[in-house]
Amino acid sequence: MAKRYKVTGQVRRVNRIVGWLTRLGLADGTYTLTTTGRKSGQARSTPVTLATLGDQRYLVAPYGAVGWVHNLRADAAANLKRRGSDETILVTEVGADEAGPVLKKYMKDIKIVRPYFDAMPDDDVATFVAEAARHPVFRLVE
Repeated sequence: MAKRYKVTGQVRRVNRIVGWLTRLGLADGTYTLTTTGRKSGQARSTPVTLATLGDQRYLVAPYGAVGWVHNLRADAAANLKRRGSDETILVTEVGADEAGPVLKKYMKDIKIVRPYFDAMPDDDVATFVAEAARHPVFRLVE
């Protein structure tokens, strides 16, 4: 059974450290995602790692429907920052069939998220398609 993600004090501290490293350009592949809070209207930032499949870029929620997922569902516009670059993005949530291959690649590339999946890295794409409901995936609209 997959581990359940809980935001603890330690998670908040790690996110602050990773955010700081990202701003300095020292966290390879990591971006700071800033969304608009769906209830507060305030800017909310969190570190994320993009997935790339072919020429498409994706935001993957390996820990489930966390705050930034709800915020993007309410407002598809967000901001990505990394190494001094600043990019305004629009996203669209994808269905399970498109999410499956993205989740499989993401899990292979980002080992720290593996405990949060029931699938194993070498499982077939169909297994990841079945997990897509628990791990939302958003395609960046170019």
